[in-house]
Amino acid sequence: MNASLSFWIVFLVLIAIMWYCDHAFNMLRDASTAVPKPFSFARVQLAWWTVVIFSSFISILFLKGHMPVLDNSTLVLLGISAGTTTAARLIDQSDQQKLTVPMGQDLKGENFLLDILSDKTGVNVHRLQAAILNLTFGIYIIHSVLHNLSQGVDPDLVIPVISNNDLVLLGLSSGTYAALKTSENKEDVKGGAGSSEQQPEFVPDESGMRSTQAAG
Repeated sequence: MNASLSFWIVFLVLIAIMWYCDHAFNMLRDASTAVPKPFSFARVQLAWWTVVIFSSFISILFLKGHMPVLDNSTLVLLGISAGTTTAARLIDQSDQQKLTVPMGQDLKGENFLLDILSDKTGVNVHRLQAAILNLTFGIYIIHSVLHNLSQGVDPDLVIPVISNNDLVLLGLSSGTYAALKTSENKEDVKGGAGSSEQQPEFVPDESGMRSTQAAG
């Protein structure tokens, strides 16, 4: 069977499995009270790398009859995405326990792209950066795998090696997302119920001009 066709069949089958699991079990969604639940950037990232790497692995196994030995960089890629998902889930659980006001994750999902690129304040540059990097490296791996399969490269070398600097770049991008996620719901505390901060109140003075005084 044609190498490219085999790869894309496996790729689409895995995408279909991901879609079904999300449709049936909200696998790619945030833990949320909203209907529909918004997509989770971290979970989508993990799903993306799972599909890319497992499509490559299964295609090599099917076409070459040999189970490839994955390079350390490939395992690190999966580790970065798994670690990001774990960190995001722990942050969400911590916020759910500490906050008594609605969380950003409880906003109704708009669409796939807006959900993964936005928090409650709108589209964020750090989420956009991470999405672009993950998409770019994923496409590079797919292109390399398709080329190497068609050229009869050794099965253990079909999946390209990602340099340490590139892995650091991906790790920093995912780490930035996780670090800034810890503050996504913090602004609610200042303006939420039980806030002791008093807002100024406008009252007319004797000249008819407005002046301010503290409420209460």
